[in-house]
Amino acid sequence: MKLRVKGLGLLLLLVLLALCSTIDVCDARRGKHWRPRSSPSSSLLRKKGKGKKGSSNRQHGSNRPSPKPPLSPPPSPGNGKGYQSPYQPSPSPSPNAPVSPSPVNGSGHASPKSPTPNCGKGNQPSSRPTPTSPQGAVFNVVDFGAKGDGVSDDTKAFEAAWAAACKQGASTVVVPSELEFLVGPISFSGPYCKPNILFQLDGTIVAPTSAKAWGSGLLQWIEFTKLNGVSIQGNGIINGRGQQWWTYSDTDDDKDDDTQYDVEFERMPQVKPTALRFYGSFNVVVAGITIVNSSQCHLKFDSCQGVMVHDVTISSPENSLNTDGIHLQNSKDVSIHHTNLACGDDCVSIQTGCSNINIHNVNCGPGHGISIGGLGRDNTKACVSNVTVRDVNMFRTMTGVRIKTWQGGLGLVQDVRFSNIQVSEVQTPIIIDQFYCDKRTCSNQTSAVAISGVQYENIRGTFTIKPVHFACSDSSPCSGITLTGVQLRPVQIPHYRLNDPFCWQAFGELYTPTVPPIACLHLGKPAGNNLQSYHDLC
Repeated sequence: MKLRVKGLGLLLLLVLLALCSTIDVCDARRGKHWRPRSSPSSSLLRKKGKGKKGSSNRQHGSNRPSPKPPLSPPPSPGNGKGYQSPYQPSPSPSPNAPVSPSPVNGSGHASPKSPTPNCGKGNQPSSRPTPTSPQGAVFNVVDFGAKGDGVSDDTKAFEAAWAAACKQGASTVVVPSELEFLVGPISFSGPYCKPNILFQLDGTIVAPTSAKAWGSGLLQWIEFTKLNGVSIQGNGIINGRGQQWWTYSDTDDDKDDDTQYDVEFERMPQVKPTALRFYGSFNVVVAGITIVNSSQCHLKFDSCQGVMVHDVTISSPENSLNTDGIHLQNSKDVSIHHTNLACGDDCVSIQTGCSNINIHNVNCGPGHGISIGGLGRDNTKACVSNVTVRDVNMFRTMTGVRIKTWQGGLGLVQDVRFSNIQVSEVQTPIIIDQFYCDKRTCSNQTSAVAISGVQYENIRGTFTIKPVHFACSDSSPCSGITLTGVQLRPVQIPHYRLNDPFCWQAFGELYTPTVPPIACLHLGKPAGNNLQSYHDLC
């Protein structure tokens, strides 16, 4: 009997062993009731990978999403309109800390990997997509100690943020919105900076008003020098607070009780700084920002190539002396468009060494209009070529489109086109003046900067003093002046005397009748005119 029981037990054991040999425990875990909801297995992903390329990794019947690639931390303040940087660091870590590309679990650290069951077939590679590294670092000036209260000096914080961005390349310096930063004279300089740095300005930068900050006088307040691919953009404001320089206090004026203001003002240096200057740089973009109340020129480009200015607002009072809106010098391939300019001097001033300048869709006024020159001061050589100014509105400016040169200069202005200029109550809409002088008296000199090939097309609107003023040199008459569709009508303004068109040694063609008639223009070319080419003179 005992032998039978043992035999039966042995038989049962053999049957159980046979049944177990046909079951894969790990495969059983992949059944419906064992399927993990947090992430699909590698075999399931392989099956889904054969389907549509853009199919979701979320499993059927699951309300919980599968793990996603890491999301970028929330952007730091100030990423305004037009912000292009694809990545911004979290405000908490230091900007100098390296950014980890590891997946984020909410605390800023990498999520630990869950173990994969081993069924004897080896570990399967993870199906989670590899996160990409951020393209360019972001450096917020606040992270470098800037207070943004409009009182504390934040100059060093701006310098530190720039130094960090300069080493990275393709990086961004952020000036966040809703803060006001007091910044003294500063230079964001190369040439050892890596290219393509974005200066994202969404807050306000204000200039110091104490004489001590300016020493004996500086030519610029904020300067970007010797850079390649530098951009400044955003919704922010640069406020030069130039009232300190515009008008000197009158010691005999008993009505002014602000004695401290007068004393401080009188100590301001005579040399006035430009608010924002770019020097020796390539591929420069200025977009979206506002520049107000500069002590002198608001925005200047000197020895730059490849410049784009658009959607910019520049503003200062009409009586603020020498506050040009945009000043170009020794710069090539410049485009200025969709910009509003109101100031106390030229809306745009184009100086020697400029070529391939394109200005369009600009509003100008108040101010002195758009000017080429003055050129040739102190008997110097000046050369400007290939300038187009079109689709411009001018309101209550002193001049409209103007070319001005000093007596005694050398060089040539050539290939200039003024087209579709709408003027409203402009004193003198069209001017060429080869006898320009900003002093009470200037000595008569024989030589002059030559002017040739100037086109005026569709210059229309109203004037308050004189429609046209062509005052050209006896030794170097203006040639190649053409007028098409010029219609200028007078508007009587108190204390202004209306004058007829004026011409002196001006030669060219009238392609259509003008209003009023410009009968003083000499048709054709000047007798014995042997004007040299741009190549010969420049």
